[in-house]
Order: sequence, then C-alpha cells, then structure tokens
Amino acid sequence: MSCCCESENQKSLPELFGSDVFNDAVQRARLPKNIYKKLRATIDDGKELDPAIADVVANAMKDWALEKGATHYCHWFQPMTGITAEKHDSFISPTGDGQVMLEFSGKDLTQGEPDASSFPSGGIRATFEARGYTIWDCTSPVFIKTDGTNTTLFIPTSFASYTGEALDKKTPLLRSMQALNKQAVRVLRALGNTTSKRVTATLGGEQEYFLVERELAEKRSDLVYTGRTLFGAPPPKGQELEDQYFGAIHERVASFMADLNEALWKLGVNAKTQHNEVAPAQHEIAPVYATVNIGVDHNQLTMELMQRIARKHDFACLLHEKPFAGVNGSGKHNNWAIGTDDGVNLLNPGNNPHDNMQFLVFLFAVIRAVHKYSSLLRATVATPGNDHRLGANEAPPAIVSIFLGDQLTDIYQQIKKGGASSSKQGGHLQLGVTTLPAIPKDTTDRNRTSPFAFTGNKFEFRMAGSSQSLSGPNFVLNTIVAETLAEIADKLEGAKNLNEAVQNLLQKYAKEHEAIIYNGDNYTEEWVKEAAKRGLPNIRNCVDGIHAMVAAENAKVLIKHGVLPEKEVHARHEILLENYVKVINIEAKTALQMARRQIFPHVIKFAGDIASSINAVKAAGVTPTAQSKLLKQVNTGIAEMSDAIDKLAAATDKAADAGHADKKAAAYRDLVVPAMAELRKIVDGLEVIVGACHWPLPTYADMLFSR
Repeated sequence: MSCCCESENQKSLPELFGSDVFNDAVQRARLPKNIYKKLRATIDDGKELDPAIADVVANAMKDWALEKGATHYCHWFQPMTGITAEKHDSFISPTGDGQVMLEFSGKDLTQGEPDASSFPSGGIRATFEARGYTIWDCTSPVFIKTDGTNTTLFIPTSFASYTGEALDKKTPLLRSMQALNKQAVRVLRALGNTTSKRVTATLGGEQEYFLVERELAEKRSDLVYTGRTLFGAPPPKGQELEDQYFGAIHERVASFMADLNEALWKLGVNAKTQHNEVAPAQHEIAPVYATVNIGVDHNQLTMELMQRIARKHDFACLLHEKPFAGVNGSGKHNNWAIGTDDGVNLLNPGNNPHDNMQFLVFLFAVIRAVHKYSSLLRATVATPGNDHRLGANEAPPAIVSIFLGDQLTDIYQQIKKGGASSSKQGGHLQLGVTTLPAIPKDTTDRNRTSPFAFTGNKFEFRMAGSSQSLSGPNFVLNTIVAETLAEIADKLEGAKNLNEAVQNLLQKYAKEHEAIIYNGDNYTEEWVKEAAKRGLPNIRNCVDGIHAMVAAENAKVLIKHGVLPEKEVHARHEILLENYVKVINIEAKTALQMARRQIFPHVIKFAGDIASSINAVKAAGVTPTAQSKLLKQVNTGIAEMSDAIDKLAAATDKAADAGHADKKAAAYRDLVVPAMAELRKIVDGLEVIVGACHWPLPTYADMLFSR
C-alpha cells in the first residue's frame, strides 16, 4: 500500500474520509438524477437492479477512477478460502488501428468470470469445470486501492458457480439479510408500526492482532507457514503484571496505527478505537457499526491492510487466534444489532424497557433463536485456530449462553411470572471527589466472559476468531432470528388482542429459554457442570462444531429461508472439514521440518559441546558434576524428541490415509494434534536448558518484547 501523497496528507479528516470510495455523495454528483434514484432504490430499498442503468453507472465509475489514476478494474470477492480474491483487467480496449481506447461497460461492471475450479467448492464443481461468475454487489461501495504503483478500481462482488450455487462468503449473507428484513417487517406491521419499510442488521467487528518484528517472524517457519508458533517456551515475563492492557502505545506501533487509520478512512472504514490488548505485543482496532454486508467487507479490508502496512513498518501482523501458547489469544468481537430504515434500533431498550413492547419482542426473538440454534452458532466459529482459544481463560467457553445484565434479567423474570411492570434504573456514580462530576451509571455491568452478551443496544458475539471472515456468524444470526421472527409474526398477525398475545408469547418464551440466560463467570468449571445440567451443548472442538452445521434442525432453517440450499449446506460442511485437514496437515509437516532440520541438529551440537567440556574438565583433574547432569538432561530430551518426531510422522501418515473428509478430520484431531502437542512439550522443555547461542529460533521473549 503506497503512502499518501503530500496533497492528501494535507486534507482535513472529513475531506480524507471516503475519498477513495464511489459513495452516495459521488454517485449523486456524477450520475444523472434518474439513474441515481434507480441505483439508490436498489441499495437502500432492496429493489431489483435495473440492468438498463449499468452502462451509465459504469461509465461514471470509470471516469472517476481514471481521475484518481486507476488503470485497471477488479472484481473483488470472498471465496470459501476465508480471504479475499481479485481479478484485474485494464480499461484499455484496442481500436483496430494500433491504438487503444478506455472502456468500461455495464457488463464489465456487473459480471466477471474467474476460474471457479481453483477455489473450494465442496464437490459442487469438478476440477475440469472451470466457469464461475462474479456478480456486482451494488449495496457495498466500489472503491479505489493503490498497491505499490498500481491503482485499481475495486468492485465488491458475489461469486457463484456456472450452475448457480454460491461459492463465496458474501452471497449467503445477502440472502440472510433479505430473510431477516422480510420477517422483521412482518413483526413490525403486526405490532402496529406502519412507517418502517426496511430492517437491516448492523455490524461492528472489533479486531485483535499481534505485531512482532518482521525480521524475527521471518526466521520462524511456523509463523511463515501457519501463522502461529508451533514451539516456544514461556518468556520470563508474560502478561501477569497486567501492564500491557490499555497501556501507553509504543511510538512505532502508534505510527503503524496512524498509517492504518488513514488507509482505512480513505476507504470509508469507520475505524474508531485503538488500544493495547492484554498480551505483550497485542493490540485491537474497532470500527463504528455499518450495515452487516459492508461491515464484513470492511473487516476483510482491515485485515488485509493491517498485514500490508505492518510490513512497511518492519512488523509482521499476526491474525491467528493463538500465535503464542500461554498468552492471550486473539478474537474478533461481533457487535450485532438490527435497525430500521427510519433510524430505529430495534435492540435499544429505551428508558423504560419493561414498557417497550417492540424492544421486548425483538429481544426475545434473539434469545429464542440463540437457544434453539446454539450449536449452529457455535459451528460458525469452528476453525482450527479457535480450538486453541475457546475455553481458555481469555475467551468465552465453547458453551453458548446469553448475558442480559441486571435490568433485563429482572424484566425477564417479571415476564416469566406474568408481566413486567418496572425497570431497574442505574442512578449516578459518585466517587466522593468534588472536582469529579457525578456521572450516569449504566443499568447493568458488562460481562467479558459471556459468549453472547447484551451490551446496551446490541449483542456482542465474542466467540469469533481473529482470522476468520465474519460472514458466517452474521448470516447465521440473521437467519435464526428471521426464523423466530417468522414464528412471532404468525402468532401476532390477526391477533384479536395484541397486548395479550404479546404477553402470552413472551411469557412462554421466558419459561422455555431460561436455561440459556447466564450472567455469571463463564470461565469456571462450575459453569461447565451447570450448563450440562441445563442441557446446553458443549462442543469442544472444531470438527464436532463443523458437524453441527448439518444437524437436521440446523440445516433445515438455512434451507427454509433460502440462505443455503441443501446442496450448499453439505458442500460447505465438506469444505470446512477439508480446510481443517489441510491446516492441521500443514502444521504437522512444518513441525516435523523444524524439529528435524533446525532444532534437533542444534540440540545435538549443544550436547556435543557439553561432552567436549566434560572431557576438558576431566583432563584438568576436576569432576564435571554439573556438566554431566546437564548432558544427561539433554540426552534424555534428544531421545524423547526423536521418538516424538517418529510418532508425529506416523500419525500424520495414518491420518492422511483415513479416507473421506470426515474420517480424515477425526484422525487429524485425535492422532495428529495430540502428537504435535507431545513433540512441542519436549521441544519447549529443551529450549529452557539449551544454551541461547545454540537455539535456532527467535524466542517468545524476543518476539513479544522487542520493539
């Protein structure tokens, strides 16, 4: 990513923000009024895109992009790899007389054709069936991006196979937004709301990450190939002093953050908050919310830009959920809400939530959805990286529960008993210092241990991993809430007494779903036991989480609302299993290579140096007691390491031959992962006794504290 030119650096922040986006203001200025209105009707109201406007819009985009120095356009999409993909074409077109003209047609804008056979398809496409389509998503703004000296017009698109199945992360999200809108509007009408015309989910995705010295990271094959350290003993100091969290930001990190913010702001990303996180070298960036589709796109851009800009500052940006064992891992908190086109947040309780029927109906719709489909929600965060994080003392457990806080829990209990008549108030916080103002106190505390917490006017789903796309959690949230809203609409439409119908329905839900409500410490073993008594699923690993996706009830709700047809449900199940197998296989092969070719020879050399020292000391007439003791320890470790290498190699070979993807995934989970852990334990034990000059890898202390 090139640095901004001097004139751009001199722009005020309002001028800079969105300056590389073909946004509403640019559309209004550059499009004929009738074309602009038709385009906005699709973007804002969900109306079908009029193909007749495509050529005019494309020409306006081309002129705008050329003025900004673009030479190419690019269909930017999100295949099932979890990262973005892009196909670039130049604007030039030959004229027949040896010259060229600059063209960009409506067809160029609306449709592209990348090779679909080279992306994961779960059996939908054979490798010899190459055709696939990218289709313009006009609801996510087109933008300009400069990489090196190349400037390109980026067009967000969906990605589908020749036979019409979605092969990407965006399409099911767009489908789920339609499903949510349809059912939410039904409920609003049943409640007497005649003004709101459209309901949209919103997203604010908090992103955690590590910054380490690039020179050190590039010396470690595990970070290069897998994004996490496969070996590494704990440093003398970790995060136990709690001095990193919200601490002063190092000037190099601050410079990185400044460049990142500027790049994001130019692309219209509302980057708002930045701070040091809990672990050494760990940080967080959080945006202001956007519609869920744009929010997902913005998060993908954020991850890409973080890694590119980090390189410019001689950092490596690590997005893995657990790059360092024994220190805080990285998540991605998914702040989700639903709002109307006329500005009403349907999850805003107001001053008297007990008397806010609209809020209570939508609140209980979410509670019912999360309880009924908790295993499906868990499936959306089932990744190999998250297996190292979920359930540790820095992240939610693998048990899905809901935190409501004091005020809403009190209202919940009132409803359960027959009806709510009051709301607890927060009052004011006074610290007894006259120079400090008395501030309004919130009506409830926060709960950082809860996987699904109500935080004032939204729900925060805290289980998503730092490296994953947020599409999955959000298209599932949209879909399961659409399902419960459909149930509610069926009950309320045509009700003779609306208040009575709502009260009866909410009381029924309060009784049925109390098990999912938990405001305590989710990290304790007591909660694990209590959750089991309540019948809440505890899906402890990625493979079991992936299988939950195709459980009958879970698949049924995705199919029913048209978010994933049955063929696509099973294809995605297959893709996720294959991804797990590939990730663990790469980790195992990397661990074997590092152990055999880097660590083992150096440890043997160290043992040889000790043996030489022993002989020299003996020759001097002194008994080498300490040296002999150390040599025995090292030789024991060498023998154990050799055995562990053989066991990991055998386990990897056996897993690779296990058969179908589901059997392979189970074999890698049950055989390879434990074998890797055993090898790591031995290697990490050797690291603390082998001389520093003999250890071939940058240590945790080097990476976490070098700046």
